[in-house]
Amino acid sequence: MKSPLPMLRSACFFTFASLALSLPLSAADSWPDFRGPSQDGHIGEAGLPLTWSESENVKWKTEIPLLGLSSPIVMDNQVWLTTATIEGNDFYVLCVDATTGEIIANEKLFHSDDPQSMGNGGQDNSYATPSAVVEPGRVYVHYGSFGTACLDTATKKVIWKREDLKCWHYRGASSSPVLFEDLLILTFDGADLQYLVALDKRTGETVWKTDRSAVWNDEHVDKQMVKEGDWRKAHGTPLIVSVDGNPVMCSVGAKAAYGYDPRTGKELWRVDHPAYSAAARPVYHDGRFIIVTGFSQGAQMMSVKAGGHGVVTDTHVEWKIEKSFPKYSSPIVVDDLVYFAMDDSFLVCVEAKTGEEVWKGRVGGKFRACPILADGKLFFFSLEGETVVIEPGREFKVLATNRLATDAPLDDPRRGPGFMASPAVVGKAMFLRTRHHLYRIEK
Repeated sequence: MKSPLPMLRSACFFTFASLALSLPLSAADSWPDFRGPSQDGHIGEAGLPLTWSESENVKWKTEIPLLGLSSPIVMDNQVWLTTATIEGNDFYVLCVDATTGEIIANEKLFHSDDPQSMGNGGQDNSYATPSAVVEPGRVYVHYGSFGTACLDTATKKVIWKREDLKCWHYRGASSSPVLFEDLLILTFDGADLQYLVALDKRTGETVWKTDRSAVWNDEHVDKQMVKEGDWRKAHGTPLIVSVDGNPVMCSVGAKAAYGYDPRTGKELWRVDHPAYSAAARPVYHDGRFIIVTGFSQGAQMMSVKAGGHGVVTDTHVEWKIEKSFPKYSSPIVVDDLVYFAMDDSFLVCVEAKTGEEVWKGRVGGKFRACPILADGKLFFFSLEGETVVIEPGREFKVLATNRLATDAPLDDPRRGPGFMASPAVVGKAMFLRTRHHLYRIEK
């Protein structure tokens, strides 16, 4: 169904030899996953500008209707975004011409007469937060319990839909879909139900479904859950890597992090932890998963040695950080150092092997979007609309700070943060989404 909204114009692989991942193109050609082709934010030499502003190195700026926090996904000169009405009744997919910034498709996919309330999570979430994933000829969009769809990228027609996969998100859906071989893997970490499900990407039919196995210990008298199940929810997206020649999917939920076989959904290992509301996507480096367990009390950042079986909390956790760690934004690894943005104005660098802090530098702002490495530089994106560019290394060195306008009418309910969505880089261009606009940044 076509959106009734008018078209708005701009006025103004991850590839293992043993894994047939469905992300075949290079970083220069596409950005098929919200953390890029390698799912870790790494790009090679892109030739991005070091500085930009509203009047410098902006090729185009397009206003995006409604509200969504999903990251831009790019392939074949198409930028894919999702949006929804602020109240959560109608759900859309947008396709933007990457060259001109023109919105070339604005399709309404789902409707809900009774959307789930965001509660007090409305400032940090939307009804269109999970990012799409794309491969040649098909794009897959997901809105949590409100629906999942596959579209033909040429015709923009729906190939299949699912609206029967449910949970109570409590503060909104955030987990993005993941493509692996012929599977589309979805994460449902709700307050009532917690499970992962794999769909046949060609038909949308269920291939496997696996419930979380965490020990909750959160029930009061008469089996009433603490805080209505708040301690059982999470917002993270899995990461699939090759471990000893076999695919392993690392997924962080409430009270536990897991390793699964992505082909079957079989749980391989579990690390128990005390937190909930995990949001950061894991990263993998030198045989270890670096994960963040949430932004609740008791949350930690930890390193988990790959290759375990069963409950490996006491045997495979190499180090933990309990104070300075990212609550929302995913970390990024360069060489043997882990970099991340905290939610209180600081960037931090730690040793990947030990977790020992190397430096901590104040840059101002709060961070939700994931950082990237491009042209040998690290880019961090703040809620205030600033991008801080630093030089990787054992000394804290800021190269540039760039700001895009975050002004909005006082009566616009979308007004507020700059970057919640993570960036995309294709060719020599960076695509940045704020709450109101999509930018193409390029020399």
